[in-house]
Amino acid sequence: MQEYFEIGQIVNTFGIKGEVKVKPYTDDIQQFKKLKTILVEKNKVTTEMKIVEAKFHKEMVLLKLEGVDDMNEAEKLKGASIKIHRKDARKLDEDEYFIADILGSDVYTDTGSYLGKVDDIYNSGAQDIYVVKDELGKQILLPSIKEVILDIDIEKQKVTVHLLKGLVDDE
Repeated sequence: MQEYFEIGQIVNTFGIKGEVKVKPYTDDIQQFKKLKTILVEKNKVTTEMKIVEAKFHKEMVLLKLEGVDDMNEAEKLKGASIKIHRKDARKLDEDEYFIADILGSDVYTDTGSYLGKVDDIYNSGAQDIYVVKDELGKQILLPSIKEVILDIDIEKQKVTVHLLKGLVDDE
């Protein structure tokens, strides 16, 4: 399991007092208000930084970081990834998982057929969609509904699915 989670990216500066604009990668942006520190990674250098203030503006997060007091300092952080320790992540409910823990998992049908690995997970609005890619690069899109995603075993890195009629091309 991953020790750190990437929860956003600094995409720009905001104002003249050193605030940065963050594109969040989490579905719970309120999490930024609860964090005291973040890890800022740029050019393979990771620095722990203290959050002075977190605000929200047009689905973006505005952060004031300790030691970043003007636009020039904020500009240097543009493009940086924001990560947090696993221990600082929000607590999950039963049957909830971090996407980072599912990515790369082997996907098998309930009849034992190997489909490939979880290559990506994205939200379609109605539910998450699992992108499963086989060795040849062919993709299968599976909706994250209980009739399709039967079991997720994080320890074994295995996802068991049931293919409903019409989900996969019958060749």
